Amino acid sequence: MASEHTGNFTALPGRADLLTSCKDEDFLQVKSYLSVLYSLIFLVCFPGNIVTIFVYFVKMRPWKSSTIIMLNLAITDLLYTATLPFFIHYSANGNNWIFGDFMCRFIHFCFYFNMYSGIIFLSCFSIFRFFVVVHPIKCFFVQKRRWAVVTCVVVWMISLAAISPLGILIATRHTQNRTICPDLAAAEDLDTSRWYNWLLTMFAFFLPLLTVTLCYALIIYTLATGPHTQTCYKQKARRLAVILLVVFYVCFLPFHVFRGIRLELRVRPVSCHLKNTMLFMFIIAKPLAALNTIGNLLVYVVTGDNFQQAILSLLKFRTNKNLK
Repeated sequence: MASEHTGNFTALPGRADLLTSCKDEDFLQVKSYLSVLYSLIFLVCFPGNIVTIFVYFVKMRPWKSSTIIMLNLAITDLLYTATLPFFIHYSANGNNWIFGDFMCRFIHFCFYFNMYSGIIFLSCFSIFRFFVVVHPIKCFFVQKRRWAVVTCVVVWMISLAAISPLGILIATRHTQNRTICPDLAAAEDLDTSRWYNWLLTMFAFFLPLLTVTLCYALIIYTLATGPHTQTCYKQKARRLAVILLVVFYVCFLPFHVFRGIRLELRVRPVSCHLKNTMLFMFIIAKPLAALNTIGNLLVYVVTGDNFQQAILSLLKFRTNKNLK
């Protein structure tokens, strides 16, 4: 823990002095918050995505283009939530990583790889919906399954290339009889981490955020002004837009904003109190990013594609089997 007399400091001439004059708070008092929230997300979303994948494979044939994208999104969410038990143990163990340096790099790689894959899949899904609703005749070709397959392969490749630098930037370090497994915001190679963070944030988050926002704004406008659009279809489009915008603006936006501020303040001559306040806000925002998986479960239900009917038929089958 940082001592009280390090609450403020004056800017020193040396860069090394500037970077070491403040000591990060551990904020071990929030370990219960992290453990409980991560545990709840895991308990809901890990089985939820297993059921979703099962439904898509067994009950949703033949697949449409949107179904293929949603299936890939469910796979990324399943892999994403599979990393949470490691973070649950890490926070519950007083930020002491016991799984080794390789697993620290690998788990963070999987966490970010699947998070950004999910963000890009949601963007692609929004673009597909935009074409189907706003330009259904001109862009009929995007509804063909091969375009969805090509899109998914490209998304996986882009995500792999974008997240690969994390394998170099993140490494364990030992301090105060503990092994720390730092996030990107706490990586030791600060200059590289800052530039990498801004590139990742701009192209893998803010560009998808703008895409999703514009697509659903245009979809809602088109449905609102269309003379023959059914009311139920408009309501479904609005619900889907609200869920996706909440996922991006409530779950992902705070995480990216506070991560960027956290990295920038590490090289700025500001008070230790401000630096540690932003660190605290970043720690609070991290589980919000994981909450997107719950939002995605709602997306599967609202999207349509007979998903609700497939779930109901599965439940009826299980009920009848148990009664027999």
